[in-house]
Amino acid sequence: FSAEELMAVFERLGYDLDPEMIPRNIDYYMERTSHGSTLSRIIHSWVLARSDREQAWEFFRAALESDISDIQGGTTQEGVHLGAMAGTIDLIQRAHTGIEVRDGVLWLNPCLPEELSELRLRVRYRGHWLRLIVTHETVEVTFEHGWSGPADVGVDGEVYTFEPRDHKIFKL
Repeated sequence: FSAEELMAVFERLGYDLDPEMIPRNIDYYMERTSHGSTLSRIIHSWVLARSDREQAWEFFRAALESDISDIQGGTTQEGVHLGAMAGTIDLIQRAHTGIEVRDGVLWLNPCLPEELSELRLRVRYRGHWLRLIVTHETVEVTFEHGWSGPADVGVDGEVYTFEPRDHKIFKL
């Protein structure tokens, strides 16, 4: 969950969540995790993507290399760790673009690692194909085509309504 999603979950459950609890929890589990699974590196990269980009990138690279380097000592011969490989794609597509749907809005909150200068991808949202181009300075959104009505996209706390063929560039 993003911090916003986590705060909303706690609120719905009737609990107060001090935002400082999030980094304290991250630190607590970082000290205790053994990383015995290739999926552990994906999870930790996700969790650290906003708070410690350098370490997040190292976990990401370790997950990518898990099969190539056979980090678990012979298990690659039995087959690739498909969950870890799919997780690396998901991490790039969702964590680094900050894509999440909240309250009927597709939110984008990009946070690219320094090692990536640009990320281009297409996503399907509410019957539309969206093209996203994310850099360290901008996020570009194009509603390429679709067959449903307008859809809301949120960037930097503001919500914008997009129709098919709309194109906007947002400075980050």
